[in-house]
Amino acid sequence: MTALATRANWAEPLVEEVSPGVHRVPLPLPMDGLHAVNVYVLEDRDGLLLVDGGWALEASRARLERALSALGADVGDVRRMLVTHAHRDHYTQAVALRRENGASISLGVGERAVLELLVDPSRPNTARWAGQLVAADAAGLARKLAGLLEETATQAQRWELPDVWLEGEEVHDLGVRQLRAVATPGHTSGHMVFVDDAAGLLFAGDHVLPHITPSVGFEAAGGELPLGAYLQSLTTVRALPDARLLPAHGPVTDSAHARIDELLDHHRTRLDDVHAAIAAGASSAADVAAVLGWTSRRRSLGSLDPFNQVLAILETIAHLDLLLVRNRVTVEVVDGVRRFSVG
Repeated sequence: MTALATRANWAEPLVEEVSPGVHRVPLPLPMDGLHAVNVYVLEDRDGLLLVDGGWALEASRARLERALSALGADVGDVRRMLVTHAHRDHYTQAVALRRENGASISLGVGERAVLELLVDPSRPNTARWAGQLVAADAAGLARKLAGLLEETATQAQRWELPDVWLEGEEVHDLGVRQLRAVATPGHTSGHMVFVDDAAGLLFAGDHVLPHITPSVGFEAAGGELPLGAYLQSLTTVRALPDARLLPAHGPVTDSAHARIDELLDHHRTRLDDVHAAIAAGASSAADVAAVLGWTSRRRSLGSLDPFNQVLAILETIAHLDLLLVRNRVTVEVVDGVRRFSVG
């Protein structure tokens, strides 16, 4: 096996064998922050299995075709797809492939509510986020949200329900290996990871990423305490035997446990930072987000583009809600805005 990709070059076009019979294929994304999503191509007794499908874009499809050709295969050889969650950079190309060759799609049942919204062109696409942002004292950002998501709202044809809803602990027999589904809600309500216990591999989707912190709280329909669910899911995966981390974004790394420990530490610190901001006089989620640093470079909220400002405020809401459940802050609604205080 050749040397594995690094943090600097992981998104470059290639087919990387990360374990015997397991190939990482980074597919392009039209985003400034995330340049690619990893799709994993596995040898199945009946053809090929994909973990995640990518975003249904011409450039993504072309690169997938080139990668499969390098493996002596084509899209017709893809027979099954296990999708970690229903975000479009993971799910929509799986739908496109199924329409073409009939390959089956399996997805966590916790994604049902959001997918039922996405397949309905009349859905109130921004209603949940808009309400959260207004209550966070970010009404101006809420007004921008409809425009940011307009393309998704007009392309319901890209979304379909899966063939199989996964509950968790289902075992997929590929002949040469078995993959076990493990429910990991948090990043989304129905997020799943897939574990190859024999080979010591964790197909982690967006649950555990090597260099960035997965977002929480960004769902059209979802649970009421996403950060609590995410931390519990991290603990669940941490209790499994350590495995090589095969993430959806970033290079493969040797220890899932090491990165999980970092993520748990990050959120402990973040909860303390949010609490300190409230104690210092910030009262709304927008106030708190404005005094926190964002990304590894500790950027200000105002320096982020509108979409990432939305993610930042929704993540701040998730931290405040967990502090509220833990009785570290209190809240009252004043003129439609949730105002937090300490004590």
